[in-house]
Amino acid sequence: MNSTLAQILQRFSFDTITEERKIELTVLIDYIASKKAKNKTAHLNFICTHNSRRSQFAQLWAKVMAVYHGVDCSTYSGGVEITACNERVIEILKKQGFNIKLKKEGDNPHYHIGKEGNDYGLFFSKYYDDSSSPTQDFAAVMTCAHADENCPFIPGAEQRIPLRYKDPKAFDNTPNETQAYLNKSLEIALEMHYVFSCIRKI
Repeated sequence: MNSTLAQILQRFSFDTITEERKIELTVLIDYIASKKAKNKTAHLNFICTHNSRRSQFAQLWAKVMAVYHGVDCSTYSGGVEITACNERVIEILKKQGFNIKLKKEGDNPHYHIGKEGNDYGLFFSKYYDDSSSPTQDFAAVMTCAHADENCPFIPGAEQRIPLRYKDPKAFDNTPNETQAYLNKSLEIALEMHYVFSCIRKI
């Protein structure tokens, strides 16, 4: 992992994750571990309503931590509506040391994200059943309450895992906007670090 990302993670401890939250994360850990036990790739599709903020953070950080801990895992994200990967998400990730290239302009820009030889993929807003996403043998990880409650069935998913995060959108256009997005990115990074560190020990 590059020094910028390492410094980010060194600021946090797994002790800051509550026991209640660790129980919720255990469901995801167990799913990935079941794939590892069968020498299969774990496919995770992080889903929220607009595929704009939380699910984008989760897709990236899960992949970063899978690579870091040497776990065979592919990550995706999607929504029930198409909007755009929020520009605030992109700006925070730039501040956190990622190399981001705009690959397609427009109302729904496409961004390629990588760092020091690691290719973390293409990020843009899309439906959860987009052609780039798996159609079977994947876990649907529900990152927001709205999508979790309004999408009771995700076709092809072999497991549905609720893992809700509060939306940083509540702080848009306020003095706390940048800090709110940074905190959300770090929160998701820490939890994905915890998840994949547990897999590494198995």
